[in-house]
Amino acid sequence: MQFGVFSIGDVTADPNTGAAPTEAERIKAMVAIALKAEEVGLDVFATGEHHNPPFVPSSPTTMLGYIAAKTTRLVLSTATTLITTNDPVKIAEDFAMLQHLADGRVDLMLGRGNTGPVYPWFGKDIRDGIALAIENYHLLRKLWREPVVDWQGKFRTPLQSYTSTPAPLDATPPFVWHGSIRSPEIAEQAAYYGDGFFHNNIFWDREHTRQMVSLYRRRFEFYGHGAAEEAIVGLGGQVFMAETEAAAKKFFRPYFDNAPVYGHGPSLEEFTELTPLTVGTPQQVIERTLGFAEYAGDYQRQLFLMDHAGLPLEVVLDQIEILGREVVPVLRKEFEAHRLAGVPSDPPTHAALAAQGPDGPFRRVEPAREVAQARLADDAQDPS
Repeated sequence: MQFGVFSIGDVTADPNTGAAPTEAERIKAMVAIALKAEEVGLDVFATGEHHNPPFVPSSPTTMLGYIAAKTTRLVLSTATTLITTNDPVKIAEDFAMLQHLADGRVDLMLGRGNTGPVYPWFGKDIRDGIALAIENYHLLRKLWREPVVDWQGKFRTPLQSYTSTPAPLDATPPFVWHGSIRSPEIAEQAAYYGDGFFHNNIFWDREHTRQMVSLYRRRFEFYGHGAAEEAIVGLGGQVFMAETEAAAKKFFRPYFDNAPVYGHGPSLEEFTELTPLTVGTPQQVIERTLGFAEYAGDYQRQLFLMDHAGLPLEVVLDQIEILGREVVPVLRKEFEAHRLAGVPSDPPTHAALAAQGPDGPFRRVEPAREVAQARLADDAQDPS
């Protein structure tokens, strides 16, 4: 199972000092966090994508390319790549280039984004969010899988005899996660293609997470990619740790209360009860995280948000040290001890996907079309 950290790259003042990092300091801090993640044995670093203050990661592949040059093992990913407002042609180019630079240590998570003003900044309408996500991803798949692409859709100019360059490394596109916290259409999209589904459940209760993941699993099986239990699932989480629960809450409370996303809302205690946020000892984090499988099933990737809300970099690095040295080794052992036989431990690697060869299901633009049509026809004949 993969464990890692993700950052949304917010520039937030420390509520204890009132001092905020510069944009340059925040960007360098994100790099330091990634390097620390590899140092302590974590598997993944993922960066968000934002185009508005108070966030800095507007160019994820630039940052990940820099990190690739400084790491040897870490999987480089995104916590959101905006499939709605980015041109699929540019996504295809950028991530193929990153693949070559990182020797295949690359995947990405596609999302619609939750910042309304971003859409018109890039000439899009937020009311088209779902339709954009569906059309743009289909084009992205073609660009990565067909040497010459002819395309005509609703949301961009047509392409005629277009070749994306560079081609994906080893003719093998990066593995894709579809990230969603509330849209069943995106869970359906992930299932249709047999891609991964990442439910970043840091703001949601267990029942909502269970429903979204269960939908994806059922549809993954419906489209013929394997049993529901074999579907590729990732979850988010957020933790803050200290030697005692009281000490953890005392330190973290001002950061929680003033966080740009959930600050000035529910209390720390209410939020930790309703969501996966865990503020306490490493053992409490272990127990809480192991409980995710009770409602999401066996899954393959767990990412933690560690650097939100103005926490000083030295504190974040210490938290990652605790996570990597004390928490994750136990989680690895316990998750695998209880994993159902036949359920993948990890998401597909570049090497595994490349080994499928040119006729493998991952190479198809629409891998589920024939199965979907047959099953829909069966449903129409037998509505029961």
